[in-house]
Amino acid sequence: MVLHVSAENCTDEVSTLLAFLDEQRQGIRNALGGLTDAQAATTPSASELSLSGLLKHVAEVEQNWLALAGCDIAPIERTEADWDESFRLVADKGETVASMLDQWAEVARKGAEFSRASDLNATFSLPDAPWFPKEDVSLRWVLLRLITEMGRHAGHADIIRESLDGKNSYELGE
Repeated sequence: MVLHVSAENCTDEVSTLLAFLDEQRQGIRNALGGLTDAQAATTPSASELSLSGLLKHVAEVEQNWLALAGCDIAPIERTEADWDESFRLVADKGETVASMLDQWAEVARKGAEFSRASDLNATFSLPDAPWFPKEDVSLRWVLLRLITEMGRHAGHADIIRESLDGKNSYELGE
């Protein structure tokens, strides 16, 4: 699938935010195109990141942000002991690229439904953690945060895929 937001998809603010979020998601999905699970798990660049690890990370991050915002979706609970699992698929748990893509698609679907039915201006508090802002945030802020997060990791995915076989998300999306 080609990466670009069409003006016809941007009929209101929520639709526009969701279209830009999905554009960034698509960059990550494209980077995984045509790879086996073993190839997607490799770390061919200077980073320890793999494409399948990025996939799991962004799916969990999106799910957790939506849960914090009040979406009827269970957060992913992590402890220090299993933190490394947030960046790699766990075969013993049946995790594959295909299953993670399906899980992420369901998170995106629920998030879109929630966003369309919610007030973008309504605010909520975040847990006390060094990586969260201290002030209350809105659903609009969360959607913008997710666009930023997906964009950052879509760039990582491009570098990893280019290190694997020289292809990039734009080529793979044609």
